[in-house]
Amino acid sequence: MLRNLTFILKSSMRNRRRTALTITSIAVSFCLLGVLMAMYRALFFGGPGTPAQAVRMITHHKVGLADVMPMSYEDKIRRVPGVKEVMLWQWFGGSYKNARDHRNYFARFAVEPDRFFTIYSDTTMPADQKEAFLRERTGCIVNAGLARKFGWKLGDRITLVGDIFPVTLEFKLVGIYADPENHEALFFNKEYLRESLGADSPMRDVASMFEVKADSIADVPRVAASIDHMFDNSPAPTRTESERNFELSFVAFLGNLKLFLLAICGAVTFTILLVSANTLSMSVRERVREVGILKTLGFTKGAIVCLILGEAGVIALAGGTLGIALAGLLCGGIRNGASGIENLRALAMTPGLALAALGIALFIGLISSLIPALGASRTTILDSLRYSG
Repeated sequence: MLRNLTFILKSSMRNRRRTALTITSIAVSFCLLGVLMAMYRALFFGGPGTPAQAVRMITHHKVGLADVMPMSYEDKIRRVPGVKEVMLWQWFGGSYKNARDHRNYFARFAVEPDRFFTIYSDTTMPADQKEAFLRERTGCIVNAGLARKFGWKLGDRITLVGDIFPVTLEFKLVGIYADPENHEALFFNKEYLRESLGADSPMRDVASMFEVKADSIADVPRVAASIDHMFDNSPAPTRTESERNFELSFVAFLGNLKLFLLAICGAVTFTILLVSANTLSMSVRERVREVGILKTLGFTKGAIVCLILGEAGVIALAGGTLGIALAGLLCGGIRNGASGIENLRALAMTPGLALAALGIALFIGLISSLIPALGASRTTILDSLRYSG
């Protein structure tokens, strides 16, 4: 086949309009297929973003995130063997400026500043800003990307109007941190929230979640099971899961996303197969007389099959390569705009995915042209030369 590569390339461009349209259709299909493959990998096989994330767990009410747990659970969790640190992690919600503008959305959490940087050991911030966060009750810290998004600077005042909690909180921005996962979030002192609620508020001494850090990755399954077993018979049973699985639980609200993505990938692949098979069949029908001439010149059946398969492979690889390049660009755009879906931070066309997609493209090209190639190779010289279709 390699000896006839020039002939294969020229044959594939015999009908330039049809070849261009075929490559374009394959490229568009593989762009969609590539994005779906990258999304599947990012959601279900991305793995923990950093070693620090791998040892973090979330403990929440077993029934659902809307149910709360007593704050006293924190000390009990801290005494579980294998727990390095635990911290209250309270979702505040609320609204910033215009609540109807989705661009004003970002995560807001009440935390314990003295434990925050032990739990999030991969978070970096200047020492003086850390000290300010520990010292100032109304101080808050934000991710560097979030600060750029809203144009915030140190010392700015940020006001959040509560919805879950019936309070309006005004913060002073005392720190801007950087983290590997680039979580766009605002953190503030839980004591400020408790004081704002008042002594008689039933929401004062409860927590929606606890962030738990294990001593090692090997301790994570055992620690999670121990925490949940400890509260099995309590009024507020718990569910403890890794930070990544906790994030994936939000994706599960959409239904069986795994099956959905796989079904679409299968449908796209089948569609590409039909398009390629139809194009190659038309191409072979137009060249029946040419096949007869090639046989007259001494080309064997195997050589003719290889020529047709090679032509199909060239077209499929060209369309697949273009589609994968487009998928890479599209993944980058989705990743940059997915501030609310942390798992999609890992969305990318990796070299492994690109090679797999190219392999699928080549496979589709060869399979779709196999039957037309075999049919052409079996046509006798006499029948080929008499063909006038």
